[in-house]
Amino acid sequence: MSRLTQLFQSLHRAEQLHIFQGLLRWLLIASCVGVLAGSASALLLASLNWATEVRESHKWIIALLPIAGLTVGLMYRYLGTSVEAGNNLIIDEIHDPKAVLPLRMTPLILIGTAITHLFGGSAGREGTALQTGASLADQLSRPLRLSAAERKILLMAGISGGFGSVFGTPLAGTVFGLEVLAFGRLGYGALFPCLVSAFVGDWVTHAWGIQHTLYRVAFVPQLNAVGFLSAIAAGIAFGLTGMAFARVTHAISHWSKQRIAWAPLRPLVGGVLVAAAVFAIGTTKYVGLGIPTMVEAFSQRLPPWDFAAKFLFTAVTLGFGFKGGEVTPLFFIGSTLGNALAWLLPLPPSLLAGMGFVAVFAGAANTPIASSLMAIELFGAEAGSYAAIACIVSYLFSGHAGIYSAQRIGFSKLDRSSNEEGLRLADLAKARAKIEPE
Repeated sequence: MSRLTQLFQSLHRAEQLHIFQGLLRWLLIASCVGVLAGSASALLLASLNWATEVRESHKWIIALLPIAGLTVGLMYRYLGTSVEAGNNLIIDEIHDPKAVLPLRMTPLILIGTAITHLFGGSAGREGTALQTGASLADQLSRPLRLSAAERKILLMAGISGGFGSVFGTPLAGTVFGLEVLAFGRLGYGALFPCLVSAFVGDWVTHAWGIQHTLYRVAFVPQLNAVGFLSAIAAGIAFGLTGMAFARVTHAISHWSKQRIAWAPLRPLVGGVLVAAAVFAIGTTKYVGLGIPTMVEAFSQRLPPWDFAAKFLFTAVTLGFGFKGGEVTPLFFIGSTLGNALAWLLPLPPSLLAGMGFVAVFAGAANTPIASSLMAIELFGAEAGSYAAIACIVSYLFSGHAGIYSAQRIGFSKLDRSSNEEGLRLADLAKARAKIEPE
């Protein structure tokens, strides 16, 4: 054996040893993150189940939604100013690390979300899970003496652990922690920690006795040219809806901040609007998570306006400052929109409901890969093929809009200019306005 061969073999052994040491280290750290994120998700889901049962048993409580909004507003005004940005704060912290996320982010968002659901706001749970997962994970950065680069990985693992555990989709959670930071660009540096955190988080949530809702696609036809084109058409509708939801929610938030200077009053006003609408239409199907209606979307025909009603209820709830998340309402909007599209497209209603379930989310969050994996985990590989087509098209047609204003542009969907790369979505309109010809 030549000396050159021996040298290459020794280098190879050293590289694999280094990889193994790093893998073992992150296995332990990410497992801890998963335990924290999964436990927080279990507490969140249990509290939301309780809140939903109480609200539906005592529907008069929705009349107190304005007072609940004021309470949430005061809580964040005096205790949570530094964490009010929520998911956007986490994304910004990953891109530009400054300070450890305050631990109070966890109890504040848990309490705020529970209050929103208890009194009849229309919100989700993903935002809460991401914030609890990331803020709890970040508390490990100091005792473990992690570098800035390692802390970024820790926060991404916290996001994956929260997402994977709250929805019971660890593969989607793994990729979501990587994909949500900057669309058009996916780095693999945190892939293994995100994988471990997402799976451990999911296991821990189940260990706490929490069960996730099952959604079943009744029939999946063989994918042919007609089905492929139909999936593209559906994806266009889903993408435009996701774009509209993001823009309307941001517009309402901007308007409320301009017109109502004192922050605690904003959710009070939003609470008045939502509560009045609930009693005016005489149903609570558009508040809370809306899981019963989502389940129905997979098994029966629903009124074609259900998606629009949930769209408006959620945009007002979140736009005026209530706490929760956008993703579960997007599942509702997507599944009911898909159900409605069955009148126009030659695909089964349950399949279109499943496609919309993930594709509107894919467009609004700019996460087509994570959304496609979620479809496979929830509905199976055959339905996942249709859903993946819809997710990719939805991602493209949602444009440069998104529910996370701190999300970066990794690669422009328009391939318009490399100058847009690295910009926050919140800053994109201003940047384009400067370069547009007069």
